[in-house]
Amino acid sequence: MAHRAIIQVVLTGGRVLGRAFTEAYKQASASSQYAKAQSKNNPGQANTFASHGLTLEEACKILNVKPPQNGKANMDDVMERFKRLFDVNDPKKGGSFYLQSKVLRARERIESEVRQAEEKASREEELQEGWKPKVFKDR
Repeated sequence: MAHRAIIQVVLTGGRVLGRAFTEAYKQASASSQYAKAQSKNNPGQANTFASHGLTLEEACKILNVKPPQNGKANMDDVMERFKRLFDVNDPKKGGSFYLQSKVLRARERIESEVRQAEEKASREEELQEGWKPKVFKDR
């Protein structure tokens, strides 16, 4: 009689784990397809979600700052809020390492967005001015 109970527990546990793994796979697949669709819709922002793990909107909400407008953001305000939230969530002071890492990723996401916009603006400016190589007369 005991062996039946053990077998039934093992089979039930196997079914539960099997369903959990299939649901996790479906969710991961859906997330991957969503990221692909987003990168196709916004080719200039191919890494909106996939490589950073945070969208720009999420990053701005975490740090409670306005999204960059035309690639420009108040980086002093971003850094001030980052430092305050990073220090508040320090695990040594009773904070959460998870929240601290989210704050760090949010700052990195906003910085990368601003950096990409600055690089794009400098490329467009260089194209408008024309290419002017730096020629050294002494060589």
